[in-house]
Amino acid sequence: MAATEQQHEQALKKFLDERPELRLELDNLNPLLAQAKGETAAQYRDERLHEAFEAEAERLGLFAWELTLQLTAATPEDYQAQRLEVHKEVAEMAGMDWLEYCELYGLSK
Repeated sequence: MAATEQQHEQALKKFLDERPELRLELDNLNPLLAQAKGETAAQYRDERLHEAFEAEAERLGLFAWELTLQLTAATPEDYQAQRLEVHKEVAEMAGMDWLEYCELYGLSK
């Protein structure tokens, strides 16, 4: 059960709510930078938010979807259960043996 778009939007909101300095930075982006990329100011802002979110996930040693689950799960146990479920789906899609996959990504079965 991969993170849904709704979960990701909730995670982005929580992520931004917990970082007022990032919100201030995003609210004051130069509109000329957006124009230079052929984007609206909102598109440019969203892109910077996603970049910051992915950078934080990387800093924590997580995939962005794992950070999404972490920020939206009701409990740490719920997060771990959802995380393992998604990793199992990924292993299956990749045609990998679950034990090999766990070893590769340092997961506890």
